Amino acid sequence: MVDTGMDTAPTSIDFRPTTTRLARVVAGIGDDALDGPTPCPAYTVADLAEHVVGLTTAFTHAATREPLDPSLMRDGDGDQLPVGWRERLATDLDALADAWDDPAAYDGTTMAGPVEMPAYEAGLVALDELVVHGWDLARSTGQDWSPDPAAVAACTAFVAGFDAPANDDGGLFGPPVAVGDDATDLERLVAMTGRDPRWTPQQPVH
Repeated sequence: MVDTGMDTAPTSIDFRPTTTRLARVVAGIGDDALDGPTPCPAYTVADLAEHVVGLTTAFTHAATREPLDPSLMRDGDGDQLPVGWRERLATDLDALADAWDDPAAYDGTTMAGPVEMPAYEAGLVALDELVVHGWDLARSTGQDWSPDPAAVAACTAFVAGFDAPANDDGGLFGPPVAVGDDATDLERLVAMTGRDPRWTPQQPVH
């Protein structure tokens, strides 16, 4: 079990501010941006959007304990974006927030895709995925990303205690990036997950 940085396991997490803001970012992604780069080196915008489609479904099922069709666990292939993916993702994000609003979602263990973990931990992983990939998508497409401060704080505490192997592909975690004392809470979080807060699609910073 990871150290979440919290004295007790959360009994509920308010996903709604994060899912609502992420749906707004998704709606603002134009077709002409889909082939563009993202802070996840192996992912285009389309690839990352498809990854978010998949993880939203997987973590909704993690909350409800409903079996997940393996065909829905594809990951990071922009060619597989479903028709009407923006509208579908907005609906799916709303369903995810509903699912994790149930205190029972945090009881016992659950499956997050192929991985079994404490259910409350799965909730924190889901929130972190949405907050950080929300930043990825917004930064890649020139949009604002101002996530819920409570969500940023919860994700920061979680990431600080999460011993994940660094990677350089499309995953959430890369080698931590140093930031200055004047960094915002959000900049500190994205830096902890291997992103340079100065990254832009025009001039990627490594």
